[in-house]
Amino acid sequence: MNKKVRVRFAPSPTGGLHLGGVRTVLFNYLFAKHFDGDFIVRIEDTDQSRFVEGAEDYIFKTLAWCGLEPDESPRHGDQQSKYAPYRQSERKSIYKKYAEELIAKGFAYYAFDTSTELEAKRKEINNFQYNHATRLQMKNSLTLSKDAVEKLLKDNTPHVVRINMPLNEEIKFTDMIRGEVSFNSSQVDDKVLLKADEMPTYHLAVVVDDYLMNITHAFRGEEWLPSAPVHILLWQYLFGLENMPQWAHLPLILKPDGNGKLSKRDGDRLGFPVFAMDWVDPKTNEITTGFKERGFLPEAFVNMLAMLGWNDGTDQEIFLMSELIEKFSMEHVHKNGAKFDYEKAKWYNGEWIKRTPTYNLRFAIYDLLKSNEIIPDENKLEQVIELVKDRCTLLTDFVQQSSFFFKSPETFDIAAIQPKWNEQKNLFFLELIREFELMQFWNHDSLENEFKELASANQIKPGELMLPLRIMLVGGKFGPHVFNIAEILGKEETIKRIQHTLKLLTSTT
Repeated sequence: MNKKVRVRFAPSPTGGLHLGGVRTVLFNYLFAKHFDGDFIVRIEDTDQSRFVEGAEDYIFKTLAWCGLEPDESPRHGDQQSKYAPYRQSERKSIYKKYAEELIAKGFAYYAFDTSTELEAKRKEINNFQYNHATRLQMKNSLTLSKDAVEKLLKDNTPHVVRINMPLNEEIKFTDMIRGEVSFNSSQVDDKVLLKADEMPTYHLAVVVDDYLMNITHAFRGEEWLPSAPVHILLWQYLFGLENMPQWAHLPLILKPDGNGKLSKRDGDRLGFPVFAMDWVDPKTNEITTGFKERGFLPEAFVNMLAMLGWNDGTDQEIFLMSELIEKFSMEHVHKNGAKFDYEKAKWYNGEWIKRTPTYNLRFAIYDLLKSNEIIPDENKLEQVIELVKDRCTLLTDFVQQSSFFFKSPETFDIAAIQPKWNEQKNLFFLELIREFELMQFWNHDSLENEFKELASANQIKPGELMLPLRIMLVGGKFGPHVFNIAEILGKEETIKRIQHTLKLLTSTT
């Protein structure tokens, strides 16, 4: 690299952050950090009609949860630097002069067409586009006299500025993922660059801001490929192609069946999240569940996203952030879309839960249990987490897998015991209670030995008694080794639950 790497993520504050957007952040971040560069977040809020209150806060909270903190943004870095401000709405005065420069050079023009006139033209011409074939039929500075244009401008007549796309030119660039990509200029319409409110559209703003912020590499989704010809021409007309960042258009994240881009509707339909964190629509109060609230660790979420469209050329699947930074390269980003597999995503999370030190999990698990009206005994919590973590795929699984350690089950699966229950087993458990009451060393080995010796003395196979004991302690057919459970519950609580279940069995027989 001849100069310091500077990359940017430029979201619009219009709602929740789709996992595809977070992956774009991640690839930008990894590339920048791999080269000791800067990662910038620039808020593209020029379309005020789509602005959603709270969306910017949501974006930065999401990045913080993922551990992808920017070096520069409206909330990071020096707000008085030469690159600031980082919200496009606060840079409004910058763009107009570039639009006027394009007009002066003949690369853009004023368009005074009203919405009514445009609608009429759409009815007149199927699949109407404002382009080389129609621009001379419209009300713009290409068809009006110089005096007429000056009068309209002097009278503050509403207008936009459009790029004047050349006819039948080959426009090409080298994509870091796709290689050489080319377009014919005649197939691209005359995009609006400056709106009637003098706010820039994305097309003008992204080029101007990337130049002024010294962006060296621009990574974005492949859905922006059709806009590339406009941006290339703007770079050529305003700043010279030698100053244009290197581009990479990232592959789409596809539906599980591979049929099209993954959307929020697909998540709703198939029962998995597509947003990073819960998003609450401020207008409807509708909550869209995120990966965080579904029970994902940020490390697992980031690891999973990295593998959607990239690998390091080996079979390694679990990566620390430091390893991702070290090994990331655009050469290993795939050209084709990556199918999203929620079961695989959960696998990543389960692996990260196993690998995460118990102490690092305790605060999240404590809050999770508390939100489910279970107050954990902090002296036992780490021991419980260590015991059940291998059984948990999501953090939310800890509620079922550990709540019974701190609160007696509200229901007991008596129906699972009754078919093979008899008086001999009832007497066994009454005797087991007495033996447990006399035990001096309350640990899982002593408990298991006592249990098996008593079963042998009563000529009952231990396997026939294990399920009833588990249900007595847990309430259902789940949980870790039953004597580990009894050890943590303690003598008094273990005996109490056995007695309670025996009463339930007696009352239903």
